[in-house]
Amino acid sequence: MGKLLSKAERHDLIREIIKDAKLETQADLVGALRARGVDCTQATVSRDVKELKLTKVQSEDGGYNYADPGVIRQPVVNRLLEAFSNGYLRSDFSGNIVVIKTVVGMAPACALAVDAVQWTEVVGTLAGDDTIMVVTKSVAASKKLIRKIETLIK
Repeated sequence: MGKLLSKAERHDLIREIIKDAKLETQADLVGALRARGVDCTQATVSRDVKELKLTKVQSEDGGYNYADPGVIRQPVVNRLLEAFSNGYLRSDFSGNIVVIKTVVGMAPACALAVDAVQWTEVVGTLAGDDTIMVVTKSVAASKKLIRKIETLIK
């Protein structure tokens, strides 16, 4: 029988594991924890992934693996911002919602870029195929966000 860790200890170990290993699924993460002698279920790992707000990022080989959004490496952020610059067409707002139009197929990558830079004005993003809806904290935040985007793409 494996070790039972507290939630905080397990979260720390998960952050350490995903920093060093490219894990694509929750099952991979369960396996990595078990390889370190930690007894856990996929349901527990699923809750941990949600609580840690882990995201999947594209790796250099084209696959996707878990990453801690709090420590997404700067080269990844730079690539996302480059994708944003290449995919961005225009933006406008109504109240606290900013709508960003992109090249077809680029909205998910562009939304990930907006999430990765962690602008304080942004509450959250929702991406379709060529449109992103960004919810901001206020009308003033929407205006400020559009100015930031315009500065970024220049």
